[in-house]
Amino acid sequence: MEKPILSPDFTIEDIHKLREYNYYMTKDMSPEERRSYYNERGWAFQREIEEARLQEVQI
Repeated sequence: MEKPILSPDFTIEDIHKLREYNYYMTKDMSPEERRSYYNERGWAFQREIEEARLQEVQI
């Protein structure tokens, strides 16, 4: 399955696309692999948020 393309308005349909994509990406993973998959992406997103906050403070 290809990575979903999200709309600029981020609608409920985008959430459905993301959930479906994540399901297909993780359905054959072991619980440990799945935990690692979500943790890595969660930490990456958290870093993006922190960088954006630093950008706001510097402006």
